[in-house]
Amino acid sequence: MAKSNLEKSGDILHLLLPAATFGATLAYEDDFEGSWQLIKTGVVSRIAVEGLKYAVDKERPDGSDMDSFPSGHTADTFAAATFVQQRYGWEWAIPAYVGAAYVGYTRVASDQHHVEDVLVGAAIGVLSGLYFTDPYKGIAITPIAGNGNYGLYVSGKF
Repeated sequence: MAKSNLEKSGDILHLLLPAATFGATLAYEDDFEGSWQLIKTGVVSRIAVEGLKYAVDKERPDGSDMDSFPSGHTADTFAAATFVQQRYGWEWAIPAYVGAAYVGYTRVASDQHHVEDVLVGAAIGVLSGLYFTDPYKGIAITPIAGNGNYGLYVSGKF
C-alpha cells in the first residue's frame, strides 16, 4: 500500500528531529558530552522499543504486521525532544515536543499504531531522555519581552 503524505511527513520528521538535534550538539558544544548523552538516550530507548515489540507481538491497526506496540517513531522523537529540554531548556524544547507530538499523531492517523502504542512510545523516549541527559553548562538563554520587542538573551563563558 502506498504511504499517504501525512505518513511520509511523520516519517521524515522522525528522522529529521533526532538528526538535527545530533548535528546541533556537534556544532554547538566544544566537547562531545551532549552528543554521547543523545546517543545513549536514543540507543536505550530503541532497545526498549524493540524488546517490547518482540515480547508483545501486537498487530498494527492496518493489519500489515505484528510490530504495533510500542511506537518506535514516537519513542525516537520524544527521546530527542526530551534531550533538548533537559540539555538546553524549554525555549528550544517546545518546537521539538510539537514535532514529536505530530509524529505520534501521524502514526495513529495512518493506521500504523493504536493510541496506547504511541503513548507508551512517548513515555519510553521521555524516560530515556530524563535518565541520560544533564543540563548543558556554560550557556543561559532567557526570553525577553517588553516595549513591543521580543527576543532571546544568550550569555555564556567563552
